[in-house]
Amino acid sequence: MAKTDKINFSCPSGFPEFLPGEKRLELYLMDTIRQVFERYGFTPIETPAVERLEVLQAKGNQGDNIIYGLNPILPPNRQAEKEQAGESGSEERALKFDQTVPLAAYIARHLNELQFPFARYQMDIVFRGERAKDGRYRQFRQCDIDVVGRGQLSLLYDAQIPAIIAEIFEAINIGDFLIRINNRKVLTGFFQSIGLAESKIVPCIRIIDAAEKIGEDKVKKALTEEELSDEQIEQILAFTKIRGSVDEVLSKLKEMLQNKPETQQLTLGISELETVISGVRNLGVSEELFCIDLAIARGLDYYTGTVYETTLIGHEALGSICSGGRYEELVGMFVGEKMPGVGISIGLTRLMSRLIKAGILQSFSSTPAQVMVVNMQSDLIPLYLEVSQRLRRAGISTITSFEERALGKQLQQADKRGIPICVIIGAEEAALQKCGLKNMKTGEQVKVELADLVEEVKKQLG
Repeated sequence: MAKTDKINFSCPSGFPEFLPGEKRLELYLMDTIRQVFERYGFTPIETPAVERLEVLQAKGNQGDNIIYGLNPILPPNRQAEKEQAGESGSEERALKFDQTVPLAAYIARHLNELQFPFARYQMDIVFRGERAKDGRYRQFRQCDIDVVGRGQLSLLYDAQIPAIIAEIFEAINIGDFLIRINNRKVLTGFFQSIGLAESKIVPCIRIIDAAEKIGEDKVKKALTEEELSDEQIEQILAFTKIRGSVDEVLSKLKEMLQNKPETQQLTLGISELETVISGVRNLGVSEELFCIDLAIARGLDYYTGTVYETTLIGHEALGSICSGGRYEELVGMFVGEKMPGVGISIGLTRLMSRLIKAGILQSFSSTPAQVMVVNMQSDLIPLYLEVSQRLRRAGISTITSFEERALGKQLQQADKRGIPICVIIGAEEAALQKCGLKNMKTGEQVKVELADLVEEVKKQLG
């Protein structure tokens, strides 16, 4: 590259870059979510950003996600090393597009080292080569939990998921939300009961899953293209519109069982749904926070039982802010035995950007510092350092101004950074072992004995 060439240093489309206040907000959200996860006994793991391509594409678990392939870019004089770098066809690698498939591979790799049921959480970055647009990224952080059993897994783990979702969003305090619960067996069994061929069930579930995005007219058109009869289409639309309290929906499902050809899947799905709802109630989740929504399907094929989607009341256009479900075959396909699991995912980067734009969340100040010790004169630097350390040892985040500048400019800098308190010590204050304490929010300034500084700062910080 010639010296005159300009380098385009802008971020690639779809790859977000946070300002300090935004990053601090993300860390706060991650810490809040982590605390809830750990209260329920979930343990942290991290899987590589890179997996073998055959793992990510195992049995079609890729869904509609576009995978980023990974190949080394070697200098021109080292092209012969490409094969030695392990990039043969059988060793193709790619960036992970979610955390559930890599979890399955992780369990397979460490099967004899883990205790089951294995409950883990992850807060890793994932990559998807989709079209970048507002609120949709190619690189984003997901906060996931999953519980995986060996041979069997109690439905009470499914019931525990809504309790965890409720605690997280109540702690973040983002307003009213609704956890919508369904069971894929109910959908599958219903489709069987109205005479759908097995080959049509999965495509129809995908169409129902997209209903909120595409609207009823396009749903009808898509179902027609699957060669369903008008009667079947009307039955499906009526089924997904069943509404009411949890008990009312369960009652309507049981009535439907009596009026349609009984299928094992439908009976089992309703029974599982009842068990999960009972567990959710026993865990003390308010009935205002969850419902049964028979239109919830989750598009990924590996979901087999309970499914969840969470929406923010009044901001439904944001889409699901937390989703997931139960799967039976995903882990087992790698180890050759039955290993059912259930989990949820919060797309934190997407969620945070949407909530900021909607005015529901605000970025933090650019610094965690609560106090700035200003620099009135360079010969007092030793005292400024000592005072700064005294505050830090008391757990108060503090920065020291090392550049001697006009007091007004230093106070202005503190205000721009969102630092609430400034400590001002000149020659006169130093001689008297006192300091000025300026509250940047109120503009008030008081004189304080240095011996009482920590207590007064704590008092003003509240």
